[in-house]
Amino acid sequence: MVRPVRRLLLASLLVLTGSAAAQTDQTFFEVTHVAGNVHMLEAPDTDGNIGVFSGPDGILIIDDRYDRDTENLLRAVRSVSDAEIRFAVNTHVHPDHIGGNNNLAAYGVTILAHDNVRLRMLKELRIPRRGGITFPQPPPEALPVISYSDAISFHLNGEEVRVFLAPPAHTDGDSFVHFLGSDVMHLGDVFRTNMYPIIDVFNGGSFLGMIEAMELAVELAGPETRVIPGHGSGVSDREGLQEVLALLYDIHSRVSAHLEQGMSLEQTLAAAPLASLDERWGQVPSWTAVDLIPIVYEELSARIAEQPNAAQVTQ
Repeated sequence: MVRPVRRLLLASLLVLTGSAAAQTDQTFFEVTHVAGNVHMLEAPDTDGNIGVFSGPDGILIIDDRYDRDTENLLRAVRSVSDAEIRFAVNTHVHPDHIGGNNNLAAYGVTILAHDNVRLRMLKELRIPRRGGITFPQPPPEALPVISYSDAISFHLNGEEVRVFLAPPAHTDGDSFVHFLGSDVMHLGDVFRTNMYPIIDVFNGGSFLGMIEAMELAVELAGPETRVIPGHGSGVSDREGLQEVLALLYDIHSRVSAHLEQGMSLEQTLAAAPLASLDERWGQVPSWTAVDLIPIVYEELSARIAEQPNAAQVTQ
């Protein structure tokens, strides 16, 4: 008997094949072999990169973008392997990473995420871009079937895949995924290569936690490790991680300098401390230095109030 997931994949291909629109959609995701058993699916808008781990035991995917992208996702996965999609891991709760859950779950794919992701999916979602955007509560079918507290491992396709909780960074439910045999990491939106870091205070994110999480990522990565960014074009590596960590240290230093001078948030924003970084990191209109600086300022202010020496970060 053909399993439900395989029926979905075959049906999707049959439905999409033959129309001009479908032929255009075939190139929606750019498929890149990362290393070993891992591929990356990159959409043209770099709005959420998907990891695909494939082999004789089946397929595990990392994130699934929006509901509307499922058919394109399945076509791209099919170009990598015709094995069954068995698992989907959500790296965090944002709609561009969990939006396809309900479609995949309906056809037998097991969804996994951190406990905090599942809890936040039990109500209306809110993300920080443009001052805070809300999304409807995900349908029950989209909820993770398996959730974990600290770490969980898959043993598939001849290697171990570790999924573990990162320090509160982008959100408080960020999962790092490490494909040990293939020497590949997918860090979700803790690591992005095309813009300033997004600290989602609505969902437990932390700027100082982002530094801690990126320090951990750099520590885990070896000289040959390949890294899939949550957002950004192309596969990265340890040097890419170090570049983002250096950015975080720089942001911390620049905002701290204004705090130490007793400047208010309004004065700090007016001084534009990140202006020289904007050409490289500030080109996404929905999240610029104006969005990031208040979050960093408030968190550092609170930390300094609690621990007067906390303005110093070991670099």
